[in-house]
Amino acid sequence: MVEDLRELWRFRELLWAMVERDLRIRYKNSALGFFWSLLNPLVTVLVMWAVFTFLLGNHTKSYAAYILAAYLPFLFFNMSLMDSAQSVLGALPVVKKVYFPREIMPLASVISNFVNFLLTLGVFLVFLFGVWALSGFQVTPYSWKLLALPLLLVPFLSLVTGLALLVSALNVFYEDVKYILGVVLYLMFFVCPVMYFSETVKASLGKYANGDLLYMLYHLNPLATMLTAFRKVLVPAGVIDIPQAGGQVPPDPFNYPMVAVASLVSFAVLIFGYSVFNRMKWRFVERP
Repeated sequence: MVEDLRELWRFRELLWAMVERDLRIRYKNSALGFFWSLLNPLVTVLVMWAVFTFLLGNHTKSYAAYILAAYLPFLFFNMSLMDSAQSVLGALPVVKKVYFPREIMPLASVISNFVNFLLTLGVFLVFLFGVWALSGFQVTPYSWKLLALPLLLVPFLSLVTGLALLVSALNVFYEDVKYILGVVLYLMFFVCPVMYFSETVKASLGKYANGDLLYMLYHLNPLATMLTAFRKVLVPAGVIDIPQAGGQVPPDPFNYPMVAVASLVSFAVLIFGYSVFNRMKWRFVERP
């Protein structure tokens, strides 16, 4: 694996060129360009906010900010895996003729989506400033926890990269993977705390005899833990409306042990995904 990494470093200029190409063609011939990256999640969050606030009666303050804080990383996760799944298969004619490290293709998809994710995070912080200004600058929406954001991005990027390498290699030989991936990502959107809070899950599972154990097992899903961590880092703690708990409750503190476990799982997924990709990449040319 060390030799593969050295080989990848030798071809780093090709990797950056492919990332730049992906970013250029993403919104080519689009009038709004990059702002489509923000417009789509904003419209989604606006619909969620309206449904949960007016139809379901959730009165959590800054509810739209809470949703965006988890939805933007989920969108990066979703887009990276969908783009990576097709990256090697789509370039198979070139792969059969020209030598270069095959992992460059899924890595370029992940990195271009990561750059887009960082830009949307920047716009999200501007969005928080707008909310702050509209409230007359009463309670600052920024906290010292923002300093932990880079530390959270490292394991999250590892998780996405490991899964991207895995699905891109498998999809070369089993094209069912891309359809299964679409279904799994759709289910993950509802299983993970994107539209609701992890405290909602805790209150719902607390009704059962082994509620605490089930809650811990739920957060063994590293994506669920990471999304909750992003929400707690990006949005200052405030009371949240949990109907299952009988009304407004204070949020749970940042769960350091669970984030540490999720980080270790993410690094393990990266190593596993890269090792599977390396074993399969020499067979790509055999694909008819």
